[in-house]
Amino acid sequence: MLAIAGSSRTLPGWRDFERAVATVFSGVAQENKGIFDVLISDPDRAGVEYGLACKMRGTLRDTERTGRVTMELSNASGEFWDYLNGKGYDQTNYRSHPGEVGAALTEIIESWHTNVSLENGGTVDVTKSCYLTLSWHRPSGRYQLHQFDIGIPDHSTLNWSFPPARGGGQGRRLLGEDAKGKLLEWYGQSGGQLKYYPPISSAVWSSEPFALEPLPELPGVEDRLIGKAELYFDKLWSFATGN
Repeated sequence: MLAIAGSSRTLPGWRDFERAVATVFSGVAQENKGIFDVLISDPDRAGVEYGLACKMRGTLRDTERTGRVTMELSNASGEFWDYLNGKGYDQTNYRSHPGEVGAALTEIIESWHTNVSLENGGTVDVTKSCYLTLSWHRPSGRYQLHQFDIGIPDHSTLNWSFPPARGGGQGRRLLGEDAKGKLLEWYGQSGGQLKYYPPISSAVWSSEPFALEPLPELPGVEDRLIGKAELYFDKLWSFATGN
């Protein structure tokens, strides 16, 4: 769970999100480094599953301001660089080839999906799989869900560049822009995060902004986190504490 500064209250964490999604759709939360976080069995096709890649970020205000959802596709820095090295690009020359590097990064993401697909001997119907994002704003306690197709735009339709650094000179942040602005962003030498900013206009589905129902008050319990554990797991709590 995510702690709220200056408060004993907490917010749901990314594991809570994945488990809740799995419960709602009678799926299975993978809780590993798999490509999809939740797998849902197709009731009409034995052995076939749909994959949900669950992404959670505290960027709801940014979404409302820019009209784009923020999600981190991956921070697999080592795998990204291994693939780029195999194509002849390293940290000494990659900034001279923004288009080629952008193409390589999208190839990696696409290969991950292909590797688990039905067409490649896997169990996942990738054509009906998706990203499910949960954007939130801590001060207001508001959340919003968006669903996007699992595919990302063709790299050749984007404008790739390394924008200048704030202090001058060529930056190290790779930017892929569509006709209206930032769509993909890669921090190859500072964390390796590959971020995706799909416009909300391209969402397959979205919820209205909502707030979570508050937990019931627990009189006499000062530590709310302990109180939640006692409330959720009353029998195990009694066994562990002898009460």
